[in-house]
Amino acid sequence: MSESKIRLLVDADACPVKDEVVRVADRHALAVILVSNAWMRGPDHPLVQRILVPSGPDAADDRIADEATENDIVITNDIPLAARCIEKGAKVLRPNGKAIDQNSVGMAVAMRDLSAHLRETGEITGGPAAFTPRDRSRFLDALENAVQAQKKRK
Repeated sequence: MSESKIRLLVDADACPVKDEVVRVADRHALAVILVSNAWMRGPDHPLVQRILVPSGPDAADDRIADEATENDIVITNDIPLAARCIEKGAKVLRPNGKAIDQNSVGMAVAMRDLSAHLRETGEITGGPAAFTPRDRSRFLDALENAVQAQKKRK
């Protein structure tokens, strides 16, 4: 692993755990990069950098994928973005605390495609499950564990 520092890259437009990311980052003195294509109110903290990208399909995803390195932890629900970051060696967590890695990304892509097909055909009409306090707690634990694992790799 190279000597650069661990960073937390956040697909921030619809991320429900920005405050939790900053809390963990503060505990470990890690840089947080919030990438979005719309201005957002977010945690004010010296470790946080906000990057506003032009609006357009995948602009934020492209910026995050370009930035990601093997030292980084990426927080996103976007499966194609997760796959791109995993290819670069980054760790990926979903906001509900579930990790996406080389072993699970293929299944995640397949499930995403199946869900899209079922929505298109009207077989399912609802969206994802509501974000719960349990998801938030699971995310905090998962992010702390991911940071600890990255530190051990270094």
